Amino acid sequence: MFNKLAEERRSIRKFSDKSVEKEKIDSIVEAALRSPSGRGSRPWHFVVVTDQAIREKLSMARPGGGAFVKDADLAIVVCGDESASRLWVEDCTIAAVTMQYAATSLGLGSRWFNIRGNECKEGVSSRDHIAGIIDLPENMDVLCIIAVGYPDEAAVPYKKEELHYNKVSYGSYGRSLI
Repeated sequence: MFNKLAEERRSIRKFSDKSVEKEKIDSIVEAALRSPSGRGSRPWHFVVVTDQAIREKLSMARPGGGAFVKDADLAIVVCGDESASRLWVEDCTIAAVTMQYAATSLGLGSRWFNIRGNECKEGVSSRDHIAGIIDLPENMDVLCIIAVGYPDEAAVPYKKEELHYNKVSYGSYGRSLI
């Protein structure tokens, strides 16, 4: 069951104009809130954005990288509090990926827009650009934005023979099962 979901989940670059229902948004958020975190610290905070004008501003957080955010019906800014856990990046990553699988299970598409460690323009970090848009407090950092919407393109799953099984070792690095 999960492997079928993993097979179907692909990054979507084109979204339709159809609105994502509130029940589906709530379901995605709930899935993220149920994500595992180191020592149960849950250092995340999610900012759910449905407003087109705000999504347009968010899409400019990294030049050339996030145009798809403005075209999705929904953007979820995944933020983390590094003072809550030294594992905030890992914990927020797990939550963000959980959102993507939840979206896929609901017939939606998604795409990750990496923010952490990037610049919006010279002298302005992508984090600070976003902070000014969503009133983010100083103690919060931004990991990524997950764009969600109904796909307007076919997401073709990878064929099993396209998977990189050569990147899997058994028992020790470089050791094959056979």
